[in-house]
Amino acid sequence: MTSANSAVEMLVSSSNTLFILLGAIMVFAMHAGFAFLEVGTVRHKNQVNALVKIMTDFAVSALVYFFVGYQIAYGINFFESAATLSEENGYALVKFFFLMTFAAAIPAIISGGVAERAKFYPMLISAAAIVGVAYPFFEGIVWNGNYGVQGWLEEQYGAPFHDFAGSVVVHAFGGWVALAAIILLGTRNGRFRHGKLVAFAPSNIPFLALGAWILCIGWFGFNVMSAQTLDGISGLVAVNSLMAMVGGIIAAMIFGKNDPGFIHNGPLAGLVAICAGSDIMHPIGALVTGAFAGAIFTFLFTHIQQKFKHTDDVLGVWPLHGVCGAWGGIAAGVFGTEALGGLGGVSFMSQLIGSLGGIIVATLSGFIVYGIVKAVSGLRLSEEDEFNGADLSIHKIGSIGKE
Repeated sequence: MTSANSAVEMLVSSSNTLFILLGAIMVFAMHAGFAFLEVGTVRHKNQVNALVKIMTDFAVSALVYFFVGYQIAYGINFFESAATLSEENGYALVKFFFLMTFAAAIPAIISGGVAERAKFYPMLISAAAIVGVAYPFFEGIVWNGNYGVQGWLEEQYGAPFHDFAGSVVVHAFGGWVALAAIILLGTRNGRFRHGKLVAFAPSNIPFLALGAWILCIGWFGFNVMSAQTLDGISGLVAVNSLMAMVGGIIAAMIFGKNDPGFIHNGPLAGLVAICAGSDIMHPIGALVTGAFAGAIFTFLFTHIQQKFKHTDDVLGVWPLHGVCGAWGGIAAGVFGTEALGGLGGVSFMSQLIGSLGGIIVATLSGFIVYGIVKAVSGLRLSEEDEFNGADLSIHKIGSIGKE
């Protein structure tokens, strides 16, 4: 009997390890989506820089999260023997890998907002500070119960803040940090002439579309595998993600007047919003959540570009991740309730407070980190380097070779 129990435990452990490893790989692949979405949106002279930023940001994020961030969030470090770390098929290590790919999404989000005019190393150092300290501080509060905030919310309002896959913890956090960086960085040269907006058209719609498709596919690992164990897998999460994605596409198509940029960002808006409540909403609630997110993104992106001259958000990461992420956190407190067909166990007030808390922590972190770096080394390329493009100015090569 003992032998049989041991075999079952080994099977469960190995299955869980494989499950979360596949999730980590899928979210890791999403970073290619971030890269191509940015490559397709920026001008030709900044395409190489977009690719390099996403790759190097990922590497730096992995290092700082391994040595510092994970311990801040969960009180766990890896300064043990390999024999200890490999217990239970190395599940603890693969769980770190999975959560690290979430952390690395923060600088990938920021990258899209500050594109085309940011210095390379100062932004890399800033990303390390955000992923190593600021992000895990908030992550630990929500997902590990640090500092008793979740317990207080449950005591006051009957339920803790619910964010199943990171609408607020990951996306809103990244989007609001990005807003601070965007404001401190300033607008791209030539963006406004005689007080009027000058449109910088996307350089490559097929690359933009490829990035969106990669992100959409990987997102099902992002959401479904946030269960982190095989026995927690839920088809409800998968279908809710699907419906929110579809809602975002339809809304962006209607309100964006068939613009390909909006249509390919619409599903991302819906998927950002559904992360928080994907495990508790009814699919129709998920559809409404995603559709509203698609409409929010389309309206805000257009409005910001035209009305806020000091907020030059190249990919629209603040409305896409920051605002739609916060909406997702709040929507979980609406459509996750039993009254609207959800599974319940969620409080609107807890969702509102948690979402606002994420906005405050992220925005303050962004202004502090990027403000310090700006004061010490500057954040922005020189006017000449920006004119020549980040590809030649930083990497000494363009995206298309000349024979």
